[in-house]
Amino acid sequence: MGLEKLHPFDAGKWGKIINFLKEEKLIADDLIVQAREATDEDLLVVHTRRYLNKLKWSFVVATITEIPPVAFLPNFIVQRKVLKPLRTQTGGTIMAGKLAVDRGWAINVGGGFHHCSSDKGGGFCAFADITLAIKFLFERVQGVSRATIIDLDAHQGNGHERDFMDDPRVYIMDAYNRYIYPGDGFAKRAIKRKVELEWGTEDTEYLQKVQTHVEGALNEFQPDIIVYNAGTDILDGDPLGGLAISPQGIVKRDEVVFRAARSRGVPVLMVTSGGYQKRTARIIADSILNLHSLGLLGRQQPACALGSPSLDQMVRDSAKDFSNLSLQ
Repeated sequence: MGLEKLHPFDAGKWGKIINFLKEEKLIADDLIVQAREATDEDLLVVHTRRYLNKLKWSFVVATITEIPPVAFLPNFIVQRKVLKPLRTQTGGTIMAGKLAVDRGWAINVGGGFHHCSSDKGGGFCAFADITLAIKFLFERVQGVSRATIIDLDAHQGNGHERDFMDDPRVYIMDAYNRYIYPGDGFAKRAIKRKVELEWGTEDTEYLQKVQTHVEGALNEFQPDIIVYNAGTDILDGDPLGGLAISPQGIVKRDEVVFRAARSRGVPVLMVTSGGYQKRTARIIADSILNLHSLGLLGRQQPACALGSPSLDQMVRDSAKDFSNLSLQ
């Protein structure tokens, strides 16, 4: 429909990531676990009925997605062309949470709608996929009762912060440009480890802070799952992020988080969140390839185990288990 031309977000980013990984022979079509669209019943685990009803008004969706012309489209088109893809990415995050617990890690190449809370969307985030993934795990997966959110998108993750404001089971670390959207002072009260960055922060300072605070967060609170919001809008030149991190800096950042999680035996779920330049898809693919080359993508093994199954075999096993990953 050309809607992507009306917003800085690269709507083709997620497909490009998959294609890059295919070109590098890391994955093939039969190794991809397809996301299922989250139903209203799924969404009501977190969202209010009142909020979901609001999404039946095109002007509300236009406001949330920051695409004004959407307000003039019939809502059935908005549901199919705008909200269905977002519901599918949301279902992907929920499924990836279950996969992460089972396999030690999972990456949803979409998701990361960290500005949406149970009763309010914004910043192109219509569904609270991070909150949903954690709530599903708490309610439906035995042994998961504590979660850490590591939010390294350039923007403050005010949606999940509002949702988990008074929940002692969830520890939130958030590193963001202090001067940009959303500037939600109330939501900041939920952040246990707040890292506010200056305009133009570069690799050396950024990576030092990420290393220090990720280690500190995981030493301070021992979770059963880590949800890692890996926005690439920290990239130098991003029109919305205002930071100056290199592609290599982003790859290293992801490595820092995965090393910290895997060394502690804590499952990690990664979502890709914001990133408003065409080159971010290549960078995300390069980061995943780097994680694989370092042996950070594989089943969680006991400390004494020798080796681990190949990524190929692991994903094949996951695909076989797909029937057990229903959102219901």
